[in-house]
Amino acid sequence: MNRVFRAAALAVCALATPLRAEPARQEVEGAKPLMLAALRAEEGKAHGILVGEIAEAITQKFAATSPIYIDVSTLKRYRQPGCSRLNVTFWQEGVRLPRAHAPRRQTVEFGINYCLDGLPPKSLE
Repeated sequence: MNRVFRAAALAVCALATPLRAEPARQEVEGAKPLMLAALRAEEGKAHGILVGEIAEAITQKFAATSPIYIDVSTLKRYRQPGCSRLNVTFWQEGVRLPRAHAPRRQTVEFGINYCLDGLPPKSLE
């Protein structure tokens, strides 16, 4: 009886635990709209899905099983208004690379100093 009670308690706890929600993603043809959105966002983040001819060509070339996702997050806000150090991550599931034994998640990540005017900040302070 004790095992049944524990199992039921665990099931109730699992149902009561909120699931981590997938962020809302906008369709974009490049990272720039998401970089601007992250600069404007209070939490400093933006999320998207790459669409268009380039996204289709990449997905077909590597027989991937998901769209290409883009996540942008703010690493540091500079004194100059509207300027930050951003981390930009492109990722896709089920990518089949040449000579790879199995499909896998492939990620490309870079950092960039960027401002709302599309230029780098005048100072990194």
